[in-house]
Amino acid sequence: MSKIITLTLNPCIDKTIWVDKLIPNEKLKAKHPEDEPGGGGINVSRAMKLLGKDSKAIYFNGGYNGEYFKQLIQEEQLDFEEIKIEANTRMNLMLIDESTSLEYRVGMQGANILETEIDELLKVLSQQKDYDFLVASGSLSPSIPDNIFAKIANIVEGNNAKFILDTSGKALQNVVQEKVFLLKPNLNELSILCGINETASFDEILQATQKLLSQINCTAIVVSLGGNGAIMVTATESHHIYPPQVDVKSTVGAGDCMVAGMTIALSQNKPWKQVLQYGIACGTAATLNSGKGLCKQEDVERLFAELTKA
Repeated sequence: MSKIITLTLNPCIDKTIWVDKLIPNEKLKAKHPEDEPGGGGINVSRAMKLLGKDSKAIYFNGGYNGEYFKQLIQEEQLDFEEIKIEANTRMNLMLIDESTSLEYRVGMQGANILETEIDELLKVLSQQKDYDFLVASGSLSPSIPDNIFAKIANIVEGNNAKFILDTSGKALQNVVQEKVFLLKPNLNELSILCGINETASFDEILQATQKLLSQINCTAIVVSLGGNGAIMVTATESHHIYPPQVDVKSTVGAGDCMVAGMTIALSQNKPWKQVLQYGIACGTAATLNSGKGLCKQEDVERLFAELTKA
């Protein structure tokens, strides 16, 4: 059975609050607020847990918020290892206006990570043994060097494991020449990597992705296209899968659920097309829930069956 590690370098407590109507300069009454542990890799681990697959979550954590964050992780019964930091773990806010169903998201920048804390992270990752996949997902706080994922890629390669990465900006640009098993940029991130216009046609996106794959040390690239699904490119295959038509309540967490689904499918040695289909089923399932509900297994299996019949 495949062992999976997830990595979150900018974790957060995600607080979701519902209000009847968002009115400026008014004191609004919060309804049934919810707190959840968040950050890309954390959400990947949470989604995999919901889908019956265990993983080990490694993340930075510190301060008063960090103690609460740890409690939330324990409540979800995740296997975890913290890298202690001096700074306080951040908290993000999502406000949902029930009169319009609109979501307002406020994301904090992230904790200040010291050089010694980064060194401890790399040491801990170097000590991990007998795992098959390391999945790094999410943003970086400004204090973390842009080459961090390049260093992590080398550690994963040294452990004969497969590195799956979903990130953005310079951190993504700095890792593409390292050995990465799967990259998951969105269209904006792809445009930064290879100069393609965001209004490009599907054929242009496919050609740009194929060209990028030929230039880097990567086995597969999956480009998420929002409502148009995603494309997957390997050295021998390419697939474009549209998501099933559903009543979308929220897109929060959908990308992380997609990564979780693809990782599970890869751990089960499914063919590439089914890897993408299962990932899209998980991402679509997440949109059926408001707030940070992530995906439900029954929804995933139903949507995956729908996609594989198409």
